[in-house]
Amino acid sequence: MEKMRMESLNLTSQNIEKIEALFPNCITESRDENGQLKKSVNFKMLKQMLSQDIVDGDEAYEFTWVGKKESIVEANKSIRKTLRPAPEESVDWDNTENLYIEGDNLEVLKLLQESYLGKVKMIYIDPPYNTGNDFIYNDDFKVSNEEYAEESGEYDEDGNRMFKNTDSNGRFHSDWCSMIYSRLLVAKNLLREDGVIFISIDDNELENLEKICNEIFGKENFIANITRNTNSSKNQSLFVSISHEYCLVYSKNISMLSSIHSENKWAVEKNNIHEYKKRVEILKNKDLTDEDITQELKELTKYPRFIDFTNYWYFDNKGVYAKADLGGVTNGNMEPIFNPLTNQFDPIPPGGFRYKKEKLEQLIEDNRIHFHKDGSLPRLKRYLEENLKQRPKSIMSDDQRPDNRMLKNMGLSFDNPKQLVFIKRILSIFEKNDIYMDFFSGSSTTAHAVMELNAEDKGNRKFIMVQLPEETDEKSEAYKAGYKNICEIGKERIRRAGDKIKSENLLLTSNLDTGFRVLKVDSSNMKDIYYSPNEISQDFLSSLESNIKEDRTDLDLLFGCLLEWGLPLSLPYKSIEIDGCVVHNYNEGDLIACFEENISENVMKEIAKLTPLRAVFRDSSFENSAEKINTSEIFKLLSPDTKIKVI
Repeated sequence: MEKMRMESLNLTSQNIEKIEALFPNCITESRDENGQLKKSVNFKMLKQMLSQDIVDGDEAYEFTWVGKKESIVEANKSIRKTLRPAPEESVDWDNTENLYIEGDNLEVLKLLQESYLGKVKMIYIDPPYNTGNDFIYNDDFKVSNEEYAEESGEYDEDGNRMFKNTDSNGRFHSDWCSMIYSRLLVAKNLLREDGVIFISIDDNELENLEKICNEIFGKENFIANITRNTNSSKNQSLFVSISHEYCLVYSKNISMLSSIHSENKWAVEKNNIHEYKKRVEILKNKDLTDEDITQELKELTKYPRFIDFTNYWYFDNKGVYAKADLGGVTNGNMEPIFNPLTNQFDPIPPGGFRYKKEKLEQLIEDNRIHFHKDGSLPRLKRYLEENLKQRPKSIMSDDQRPDNRMLKNMGLSFDNPKQLVFIKRILSIFEKNDIYMDFFSGSSTTAHAVMELNAEDKGNRKFIMVQLPEETDEKSEAYKAGYKNICEIGKERIRRAGDKIKSENLLLTSNLDTGFRVLKVDSSNMKDIYYSPNEISQDFLSSLESNIKEDRTDLDLLFGCLLEWGLPLSLPYKSIEIDGCVVHNYNEGDLIACFEENISENVMKEIAKLTPLRAVFRDSSFENSAEKINTSEIFKLLSPDTKIKVI
């Protein structure tokens, strides 16, 4: 009977297996810290296999920093951690498909490697911008000042200082690069092959982030660098007031993404469209001529937030429209059309009209042609209502002030929340039923956006929020309001936003998922005795005491098993009692678990009759080896396809 690992996937071993499949001659053996043989990579041979020339030097074109190798090791090594459920902090625990996970996001990403491998459609993150006061991740690969000086070459072998490093940001940038590099390495695995990642950043680390993303995702998978006008003015700058940020966009596999969207192009709603239409109505209700309104709209669209409506300056009884070209072709229709405003035939565009005579006549009848009083070329009316969406632009404008007001109205406080409309816009590009992740979730803007979008288009998007429980400043309004860490703010925002969305969408209440399961990173459910050296008998150790920590519940153990077996953490489950034993049935037989001591044969038979795909028990559920063998025989008879493991 196989024993569960109860630790995260070892990505190094996985990567070695992949290399072995491609280059078996590059695999050798070495000994681990316990003296046991393990597979290793012959890197010199691998270098040669990947080169058309003889490899005899160390020169290479690469982006590196102090701590890069350590960050790769950190990303790949397994951890003995688990996710402990917190139903008391959750909303609609039994039914929701959303997750809120508290803990270091690198650890969380590792723990989710099997359950969500290749399942996430889109990741959005807003990591620390490395401004000097927001770096809060203390990873193992961070190096001391002395170590940095030695590795970066500040000192020679004899300890003599070789030069004075006046750039105090050397290690500063290295630490940030290591932090983001390891997390993106692991996060990439969670993306679907047609998945996309959006990363917000500012000038401090844009250059480094681009190089890191080119290395991890491949330069060929670069989609765009979106410049975002945030309409904020940072007047503390000595020279230029910075009012923009960036958002880097990469795909996991651009070829697959392109094939999926070859006909279904990316499209988003024009920025601030509802506000623009409201402005038009206000102008129309004033005592203004049509020409005056057009001039007002021309001035309005000079502002970045309304730039998407440039040329939508005209209107009739059908609505606002822009003037479009009726020509632009060669060998087109050369028959003139009659202008009712001038009582003359209008000029013909060079190359002729793009439409035949019959089509033009129909357009005229439908009042779809804009004629000019000066006899200039007629134009096609392109109505805004027929062109609500557009290809996402590489320059976007979103005012941050409404988000600050919104949080204040919700009774919450959070510095510089991400713009809700921006997140909704990028989410709307993709399918309505996929998984969306944010592992720097902050105030949970992404979760808020998912719920609002689902309410608007009847979607079933699911979110996974991940946030380190960073303590709030004692002087902050959030702390004074009782929120001791950022996670408390994020969870409360989801609760209040969910309640508000439901109250405004009563017809969707039954189907709209505004709940979330709270899970928290913690040490392994297993005592150190579980990870004993190989030379010590596990049976002997287990006979001395239980290998499970005393404070762990059945629910803790169940979710630990879900992680190892690679099952999603948001599926329904129920608990039943069989002959006094509590049996947990996860997602109608995907996994059945019973963590009772000394389970009777009858209970085992009843569990086997449920024909689960997987079954898990405590090691101590069996009094001896004979009972383990008997259980195996019961399942062979009643449910031969069931995979059985013990913890």
